[in-house]
Amino acid sequence: MDNNEQPKLLWDLGTAYDLFFSLHVLHHPEEYGLRGSWAAGVRSRVPVDERKILEEAELILHVPVAWIHSLPSPKDGATVLWALGQLPPAERLPAMWLNPEMGCEGDEILRDVTSKGSWSEEDYETYRGTLKEKAEKKPKPKVLRAGLEWWSRTEEFGERFLNALQSYQQVFFAEEEIRIRSALQDSIERAQENAKHMSVKALLEDLSQGVSSTEWQDFAEIALAPSYWITPFIIYSKVSDRRMVFMYGSRPADASLVPGEVVPDAILRALKALADPTRMKILRYLAAEPHTPAQLSRKLRLRAPTVIHHLSALRLAGMVHLTVEPGGEKRYAMRTEMVKETCDNIQEFLLKPLSDD
Repeated sequence: MDNNEQPKLLWDLGTAYDLFFSLHVLHHPEEYGLRGSWAAGVRSRVPVDERKILEEAELILHVPVAWIHSLPSPKDGATVLWALGQLPPAERLPAMWLNPEMGCEGDEILRDVTSKGSWSEEDYETYRGTLKEKAEKKPKPKVLRAGLEWWSRTEEFGERFLNALQSYQQVFFAEEEIRIRSALQDSIERAQENAKHMSVKALLEDLSQGVSSTEWQDFAEIALAPSYWITPFIIYSKVSDRRMVFMYGSRPADASLVPGEVVPDAILRALKALADPTRMKILRYLAAEPHTPAQLSRKLRLRAPTVIHHLSALRLAGMVHLTVEPGGEKRYAMRTEMVKETCDNIQEFLLKPLSDD
């Protein structure tokens, strides 16, 4: 696409994304600043057999972005269950996993495994090779083997996964989507209003709480989808040669992921991020000028994984601006405005009348 041409914005509202995102967060609570005990409590509401299949599905399936994006309105939990129910059990995994617009070499291996009803070490090595060429992180053998095993039994997976998802919807998500629906609606309305006077680049940086990437300039269409559960992170996925789905965190700063929690998540994330001397040093460096993780590692005399861990905590708190440069190099800078915003949020919370809690 011409660099001077603005992508067309589409608006993709629905709780279906959060149905899958919530499962991801509940299985990886530490990555989102969520209490592990609360996440375990929610998972325990699902019967053991269904809980196990949801855990395995989360490992191999993650969030089927292209499939969710194709769902009809109102694109909620009931729509997901209805759409899966319309498919024969053996077709449910392929429908969610395979994107007909973006076929790849690995897809043929998976289809072959399904047709044989089994997989071999040769299939595993070939499939692993195709993924290593595309993925930033080396795929874990446990995940690949679990995926191949289910692709050899797609009918069983389809039956068990739909039953498990129905159980999760019944015991937790049906009530949860009522709670989060208005926040998603408010978020997309604000984005639509901001889009009237902001460039697409500026709008995406605002919605992502400080992330920019040259990749986003390559698409003719960008579908914006708010998510309550992935706040403050973003996930973007290419669903066709022309279109990208851009999912962004939409949970308000004064809200909490745990229903009924008094202290907002944003305050807790900020305080935890700042209550560490190394992270304070990192912010001092980033306030002066942008740095890559490698540059910070040398200045702090720390191993790169340690620096990346601290940067992840600062990103979770919304304290840093992240730029993904051509070639994938990441460069961080401090989001100066967040210092004042954090102080204002703390003051507002502490001075709020107790009767409002």
